Amino acid sequence: MLAFLDDMQDAEELQSLPAWKAHVLTGDRRGTWSLSVTRNRRLTFRIDAVEREICDVDLEDYH
Repeated sequence: MLAFLDDMQDAEELQSLPAWKAHVLTGDRRGTWSLSVTRNRRLTFRIDAVEREICDVDLEDYH
């Protein structure tokens, strides 16, 4: 996943991998992306549009 994120050119590429269940969070986490890693773990990150880089990467247990 990290290698894919490093190589991708546009966030829309995440939609081409349905198994990752890519989506942008809402509420106070608006703008943060989430990818499914395992049953209850998610890789979360933000995309800095100005610098065109991935930042604030975290592996979270959401339960």
